[in-house]
Amino acid sequence: MLELFLLTMLLGVVAGILAGLFGLGGGVIIVPALLWLFSAQKFPDEYIMIMAIATSLATIIFTSLASIIAHHKHENIKWDRVYRLIPGVFIGAAVGAVLADWVDAEILKDFFIVYLFYVGIRMALQLKPGAKKVKIKSYLDYPVGHGIGLLSAILGIGGGTLTVPYLLGQQVAMKNAVAISSVCGMPIALSGVLVYILLSWDKVLLPEWSFGYIYLPALLGVVLCSVITAPIGAKLANKLPAQKIKRYFSGIIIFIAIKMMLG
Repeated sequence: MLELFLLTMLLGVVAGILAGLFGLGGGVIIVPALLWLFSAQKFPDEYIMIMAIATSLATIIFTSLASIIAHHKHENIKWDRVYRLIPGVFIGAAVGAVLADWVDAEILKDFFIVYLFYVGIRMALQLKPGAKKVKIKSYLDYPVGHGIGLLSAILGIGGGTLTVPYLLGQQVAMKNAVAISSVCGMPIALSGVLVYILLSWDKVLLPEWSFGYIYLPALLGVVLCSVITAPIGAKLANKLPAQKIKRYFSGIIIFIAIKMMLG
């Protein structure tokens, strides 16, 4: 357990820097890493994937809080948009957690692999919404938010890779889109984690130190370090050629997806 805790602290360092450098939620790295760590610890096969997802989602509660405080200080959060998105993402995350608990572990892993390819290719191509003016359709926030919450809870992510492109497509400024996405990560994480805990309360084969599907030593290790290193990543973003590094990192994401696909 101590070895796994130390490794998750290292994982937290990496996840925090990447989050600050690219504005990328840690789930894209945390879930595959926890999958391998839990497998190495001989956790029950049927629980490894969902524990990695649920534990990753739990870390977002803390990282989202830190992001909200920072964005609020800079007055980047458009609260009217947040209030329209929150009901959808909250309910969607609860539904997503139920679906993730219901489907087979291999299907869950395949779904995550598809998501990794999506993120990797999008980063490699530097895809951005066009500059064409569009009419803001605020009534879409609830159904779109529901979809974002559902997918995020299934994947163990804060939804930034889904929320930000949606908001940019409606001509929301990047700094506001990122800030709104950070706030939405909190209800996604809270709703998803609560449902994951309730669904796993009677599972008798879960490892020691588990709180439902949440593996507490991994949660603590990732959170302790990612909260510290995220500001470092943000500072590096202003000094390093972030766009060029993003293309290199996209290759790593695609490699992880291929590695997971090949087992």
